[in-house]
Amino acid sequence: MKIFTTSFFFFLISINCTFAQNETTKKMSPLPYHQIPETPTEFTPENVAARMIDGLGYRYYWATESLREEDLTYQASEDSRTTAEVLEHLYSLSKTIVNGSKNAPNNRPAESEELTWEQKRAKTLENFKMASDILKESKANLEEMNIIFQRGENKSEFPYWNMLNGPIADAIWHAGQIVAFRRASGNPVNPKMNVFSGKTKE
Repeated sequence: MKIFTTSFFFFLISINCTFAQNETTKKMSPLPYHQIPETPTEFTPENVAARMIDGLGYRYYWATESLREEDLTYQASEDSRTTAEVLEHLYSLSKTIVNGSKNAPNNRPAESEELTWEQKRAKTLENFKMASDILKESKANLEEMNIIFQRGENKSEFPYWNMLNGPIADAIWHAGQIVAFRRASGNPVNPKMNVFSGKTKE
């Protein structure tokens, strides 16, 4: 009985240590787009679209890095969105962008999610990265990708052209809006970021 109790005790310690290590790994796992990924080896329509998303991801990463509560609640005027509301819209756009690369429908109205700001930021960046990675795959073909909106039984589809001038361009627009808002709320972006090179000096 004593041997069983001792073995069980060490088993519990092992489980707890493994869980702690997993949690630590999750916390330490870096978010994508701290730096822009390396350029593809060739120009293809899919790689060009992916590079646009990579540029968006890099801008979004630094536009949203180290936001404070006063930044999130900042509002340029009474009838404008707060920074947090713009970021919610960006999260929605990121889901449309990744769904387009997977030919997955965007359900309307979207399901509500209870997420912290940090979780939304991580998911937004991960969506951008996933969309870019799918586009870079050898079997990716823009002609086969569509933006699909589903509302009950009604479904509408649009070609990937609309993704370029719609959600991707819109997300870039709003990332710039966050940069302007946080400057106005006294927390400008890291001056070491360089959107031309896609690199940030340490």
